[in-house]
Amino acid sequence: MSKERLTAFFDAVLAIIMTILVLELEKPNEISLRGFLSIKEGFFAYALSFFWLGSMWVNHHNEWIEVDKINKKTVWCTILILFFSSFFPYSTSIVAKNFYNTTAQLFYGIVIIAVTTANMINRSTLYKSNRRNREFVKKIRKRNLLLAYDLILKIIAFLISAFFYPPAMMIGLFITMIFITYHYNKK
Repeated sequence: MSKERLTAFFDAVLAIIMTILVLELEKPNEISLRGFLSIKEGFFAYALSFFWLGSMWVNHHNEWIEVDKINKKTVWCTILILFFSSFFPYSTSIVAKNFYNTTAQLFYGIVIIAVTTANMINRSTLYKSNRRNREFVKKIRKRNLLLAYDLILKIIAFLISAFFYPPAMMIGLFITMIFITYHYNKK
């Protein structure tokens, strides 16, 4: 399979997932400012999930420009990323309606951590397939280090969410999204 076909598939599935997100957004009982403010957690959960997926897409696109080769493991890891990402509309809907619920936040956190871990595994397959591309290898090492920090921060947010403050998972995701986006786009 060519990398172009795989990236087109990734783009299409991610676009569908991002579209389904808005369909899961709860409508206010009353069409007024008060009605919309009553579902502010839902808007926050939707916006955070949308922009996190968008950030993942941008970073994926920027990274894959430099990829020369892919292998079967890369294809299956990409499928794994999309599988875990497909839970975003479902988990976002649950956390939006149960924002201060520990179980809802932890379920959302498991989806986030699973996607991040699948991304890390996917990068290792790209690294192995593109070892001769020195520029790519240099960048992938730096990005893997950033992703390791990202995963550590998400796990810390997960633990804080589990034992102290449930919304810490979403706050942690927001912080890591800003951190990764800033460092990926830094020249």
